[in-house]
Amino acid sequence: MTTVLERLRDDAPLIAVEMRPPRADLSAGDTIDAWLAMGSAVRRLSRDDTVFFFTDNATGTSEEENLHHLVCNLEQLERLRLCPFLTTKHSLEYCLWYADRAARDGHTALTVLGGDPHVGPPRCVPHADALRRRIRERHPSLALGGWANPHRDAAGQVGYLLDTGAAADFFLTQVVSHHDLAPVERFVAEGRRRGLSIPGVFGVFYYRSANTATLKLLERFLPVPAAEIARDFGGRGLTADEICARTVRTLRDLGVRHVYISNLRPDDASRRVAAIHALVRG
Repeated sequence: MTTVLERLRDDAPLIAVEMRPPRADLSAGDTIDAWLAMGSAVRRLSRDDTVFFFTDNATGTSEEENLHHLVCNLEQLERLRLCPFLTTKHSLEYCLWYADRAARDGHTALTVLGGDPHVGPPRCVPHADALRRRIRERHPSLALGGWANPHRDAAGQVGYLLDTGAAADFFLTQVVSHHDLAPVERFVAEGRRRGLSIPGVFGVFYYRSANTATLKLLERFLPVPAAEIARDFGGRGLTADEICARTVRTLRDLGVRHVYISNLRPDDASRRVAAIHALVRG
């Protein structure tokens, strides 16, 4: 099995999966059940050609630490394709200790993000690149991922990734949609024009329904084409799998080879990924 970075450098199209650890406020029994479901999902999906990203206190909600349970519950070979997130929303001592443990326990990559500055604890450094540089000094063989947001100025986002000080071997993007394609087209075109060569993985959100309250809540954290999603489920009669697959297909038409799907349930992730693969292939 190849490492995270080796797989991302491969041009073969990839559908990766982003998962959230259980919330820290669950009961002990619910936490155990959640991690068992997560481990089972990873083992099932590992038989397919995928990569796993695990969040770190996503949306400011306190989550179980991802690294401890990944080490305890998965074999070292399986950890080759696991890439935990580490945000700067911890003390610097903790962040460096976390990277030490990741390298020691067989992880090959970390995605190091700033984290939402408007919620939760403050950042230990102003920007994630400062933390990546510190980690690179300690663990030069650990592949480090950065972050880009195609919904912001394309020149600035691509320039940030091209800066050697960014210390990024690959990058993930904010969630994008086929319903709002212009920002993605600008970002991809700018990257090609300026020779951006590190691999990128574009985010695709799995909308399970058009529930108005849920979509409004999501809008606090990511761009949501709420009206179009509602029409997809309503007037167009599309399923959640079909909506997700349309975004993946549209991105591939733009030349984007790698995506990660966010918001899958661990107990259903394997079936959903298989269904989306089939729809994308047509």
